[in-house]
Amino acid sequence: MQTLVGDLLWVRLNEEPDKRLQRRLYNAIRRTILDGSLLPGSRMPGSRDLAQQLGLSRNTVLTVYEQLLAEGYIVARRGSGTFVADTAPDSFLSCQSEQDDGGEGATPSGLSRRGEQLLNRASASPRQWGAFIPGVPDVSAFPHRLFSKIQARLGRRPPPERLTYSGQGGTPELRNALVDYLRVARSVRCHADQILITEGTHQAIDLVARMLCDAGDHAWIEEPSYWGIRNVLKINEINMHPIPVDHHGMIAPEQVNKPPRLIFVTPSHQYPLGAVMSLERRRHLLALARHTGAWIVEDDYDSEFRFSGQPIPALQGLVADAPVIYMGTFSKTLYPGLRIGYVVLPRPLAERMKTAHAELYRSGHSIIQAALAEFIQAGHYTAHIRRMRLLYGRRRAFVRALIEHELGPDAVSDFSDNAGLHMILNLPSGSDDVAIAQLANQRNILVRPLSRYYLTDRRRSGLIMGFASQPEEQMAAAFQTLLTCIREA
Repeated sequence: MQTLVGDLLWVRLNEEPDKRLQRRLYNAIRRTILDGSLLPGSRMPGSRDLAQQLGLSRNTVLTVYEQLLAEGYIVARRGSGTFVADTAPDSFLSCQSEQDDGGEGATPSGLSRRGEQLLNRASASPRQWGAFIPGVPDVSAFPHRLFSKIQARLGRRPPPERLTYSGQGGTPELRNALVDYLRVARSVRCHADQILITEGTHQAIDLVARMLCDAGDHAWIEEPSYWGIRNVLKINEINMHPIPVDHHGMIAPEQVNKPPRLIFVTPSHQYPLGAVMSLERRRHLLALARHTGAWIVEDDYDSEFRFSGQPIPALQGLVADAPVIYMGTFSKTLYPGLRIGYVVLPRPLAERMKTAHAELYRSGHSIIQAALAEFIQAGHYTAHIRRMRLLYGRRRAFVRALIEHELGPDAVSDFSDNAGLHMILNLPSGSDDVAIAQLANQRNILVRPLSRYYLTDRRRSGLIMGFASQPEEQMAAAFQTLLTCIREA
């Protein structure tokens, strides 16, 4: 829908010199507000309408709107829309241009340099539900009523310690439940005092990076790897060294010139390619870590969802007193909004890391943790995983059949190991996976471009497709839309 505000922003967008499209749109809207062209209380166009009028992706507009909301330039009113704020932030009450504000190289939003870098590399999607969204389970299949009953019962007369900050690294009940579960399901060797409950993998990585690294230290990461790890390490000013991955996992070098402080791996199901690290490479990595004094950070990603063969034991339990920091989460097995993860810490680190976690993050959610502990100990957790493994196995087979029928068997990545909640769709030679993903996202098909998961220029092109969250009939129709996007691009 054409709007006068959209027309004004189209002119301002074309006046902006920044080559980065997202930054150009941000600057255009901000300048239009500050010079009075958009008056306080003015209604902003809807993100979909503005994207269509400016010829941009809706994701770009949504990201800019979120930044302007965070900085106080615009406000959102439930059920009414988005409006220019009544008062602009005090430090920007002027009509000067970007050049007048500080000259070349000035930080336009008042953020730190590393803050700006983080936002420029931001990859989290504003939408987290829909066909082919990677990393999201079927949250509707979780036994919410059962879990709510447990939580309600525990919350009727909670003891005071359940309602204040937690300085123990999490509730004792959940840590004890995890000891038993991890020993049986993942061959992890630990005691309850080695377990720290976190709000997910990102927080765990941030804690490890802050406490074990100084600015300028080195860390090895897999190539390709999860963008979230890279962003957390980058904002902590840690130098990242991408180590290639093949069908047998990370190819750790025999000789090490610059010893890493941390080595990040996903050995049971490499993310995003899906490889399983071989026993030989696991042993080599453990020996290398001992020799160099490095800590291995094992993210046990998607380990519960193998659809054939035996589960792959964790690297942490391969040898006694392994130099491994083991991380897991309930985001894939239960639901992401639960925001509960866990870290199994080597004994020399455990108490100090728990103290640091309490100082930095002030953990809580004790009633939910206690409810989750009961959910695990009563057998509901393993029963739920068994049910979901069957469901996801059917959906995985269905999507694979769709791909092979329309594009041939070579369209499914040869890294696939019959595990996890996503697969990789290989694209025809010369395809631009970023352009295809953007086009698909505009049509509510939430795939991710594989090339964005690489740090170096030696990257593969493909689409990361989740299959867990949607029933087969919805995925069949969505796949036809995705095929149209591939052909158009």
